[in-house]
Amino acid sequence: MEYRITLLPGDGIGPEIVSAAVRVLEKIGEIYGHTFHFTTCLMGGCAVDACGEPLPQSTVDACLAADSVLLGAVGGPKWDTLPAAQRPEKGLLGIRAAMGLYTNLRPARLYPALKHACPLRADIVEKGFDLMMVRELTGGIYFGERGRREGKYGPEAYDTEAYSVMEIERIARAAFEAARKRRGDVVSIDKANVLESSRLWRETVHRVAAEYPDVTVTDMLVDNAAMQLVRNPARFDVVVTSNMFGDILSDEASQISGSIGLLPSASLGATRRGLYEPIHGSAPDIAGQNIANPLATILSAAMMLRYAFDLGVEADAIEAAVDQALNDGCRTADIAADLPEGVSPLTCTGMTEAVLARLRA
Repeated sequence: MEYRITLLPGDGIGPEIVSAAVRVLEKIGEIYGHTFHFTTCLMGGCAVDACGEPLPQSTVDACLAADSVLLGAVGGPKWDTLPAAQRPEKGLLGIRAAMGLYTNLRPARLYPALKHACPLRADIVEKGFDLMMVRELTGGIYFGERGRREGKYGPEAYDTEAYSVMEIERIARAAFEAARKRRGDVVSIDKANVLESSRLWRETVHRVAAEYPDVTVTDMLVDNAAMQLVRNPARFDVVVTSNMFGDILSDEASQISGSIGLLPSASLGATRRGLYEPIHGSAPDIAGQNIANPLATILSAAMMLRYAFDLGVEADAIEAAVDQALNDGCRTADIAADLPEGVSPLTCTGMTEAVLARLRA
């Protein structure tokens, strides 16, 4: 099989970690007889520097023409003072909209080899956890009406949280479908005791749930969910929630996993084509030093194989290679706390080599 992948290395450590994932994909191609054609495009701060805008139309066209897209990271202090329309993050929101990506899948699991890195109590860590955050990506307060006006106490700013029934239905179905492939349990997060948008969210999720009698669904207020994530993360299988709540809770879940450098994500729409990226940022302080952890990007490539190309066996092979590398004691600097004295952590290239060495059919 042949697949066209558009690469968006972006800023900071983005080029290093995307390069690592490309090496792993090429190795998968060799083992399983696939051919991956890569096209590299600009997005983010590097696009601002080269083209004066964070998302050139040529990049949008290349992403829409591809079978899937792999993103590194965007942003950095170099561009923090630019007007909002020129900020690197504007490119990320723009490509999601252009590709029609409304579902963000963000798995968070505790690797047995990295239990020492989890900040939770030992009895909680011992249970382990493996959950999937399903975040609505193109609606809610991030895309609602906003502005400034004269208010009761003088000048004020406002941002509007709004969701349509259609937007809630499609993200709910994505969550229930994900649960069918996992342990069959969905927790829907809202703030229905206060927000009208959350009341519509809850009503719609339960109506969609009737289409999935094999999946259980439970409602949970967002403040309680934030608490339960650190009190009993093993309680969660699939979590579905709005754009802003999902943004916050998925970052919380990343921290209890031991390292943000291990967590991939997939942004999906109505077609198989998606945008795959690690959840960490561009880490400009370590860019170019070859010390970044490439595993989240490599695992994002595995999610691409699974969700975009229906290559589940190949995705399993990558995930197994990562597991084996960690079990064998391979560590980059961000997860090196358990290394024996005198043993240096692996570089980005070194960890990539460790995964490649463990890849097999």
